[in-house]
Amino acid sequence: MHRTGAPLLLPNAWDHASAAALASHGFPAIGTTSLGVAAAAGLPDGCGATRDETLRLAARLGAGGFLLSVDVEGGFGDDPAGVAELARELAVAGAVGINIEDGRADGGLAPAELHAAKISAVKEAVPSLFVNARTDTHWLPGSGRGAETLRRLTAYQQAGCDGVFVPGLTDPARIAELVGMLEVPLNILYSPGGPTVPELAALGVRRVSLGSLLHRRALAAAVAAAVDVRSGRPVSGEAFTYAQVQALAGTGIERDMRMAGSSGMWHSSQRKHSC
Repeated sequence: MHRTGAPLLLPNAWDHASAAALASHGFPAIGTTSLGVAAAAGLPDGCGATRDETLRLAARLGAGGFLLSVDVEGGFGDDPAGVAELARELAVAGAVGINIEDGRADGGLAPAELHAAKISAVKEAVPSLFVNARTDTHWLPGSGRGAETLRRLTAYQQAGCDGVFVPGLTDPARIAELVGMLEVPLNILYSPGGPTVPELAALGVRRVSLGSLLHRRALAAAVAAAVDVRSGRPVSGEAFTYAQVQALAGTGIERDMRMAGSSGMWHSSQRKHSC
């Protein structure tokens, strides 16, 4: 699905309803957003605190009828074997890809060699899993990030990744230059102030992610609607009907019932949630 001239546009969901709604509008592949998953759980993003939440969401979305890529931050640990085990669990849950980043909670970068070791371990454990290796060099201040970006992407390619991701890169000339240097698809994070998807396609980009954009816009829309109601103004914009949202729950209920049936743990609380 990573085609030159027709890049994969990957919207990022944060729960079952958002993923199901996107799938119902024709998106064949959906990623998760670590910010959205963390925020929904009241936890910080990028700190390795949401391993359990990420696995639970993957289990819920893995049989959703769309291709699932899971954002695993930095792999929730620095032990390559532990990251490989996480990859196995995600693959069992139904994920076909992961996005793994070298950015750290302190604002720095993990050693390129360590990140490459994680990639190698994942590919050895689950060869079929699409590993999108992300470097956060363009989100860091300072000069020389172009050379460091290429050094890291080269190391990640050699480690066996299937694609590379450079969020924060929006300069068309630099994007085109990187495309020409890479052997794997380049993933760019869509920016409202950056190139459009057709423009990125013309530059040779083969994957475009929306990251946390949809989650942040959803939060802004919810707050705006509440403020409008409080202020006596009409609520602008469209909303899903109750029936439309209720219909999105179908696949989630079926998934829960299959999982519960295999473990013999379909409790009364789960029956309540299915009604």
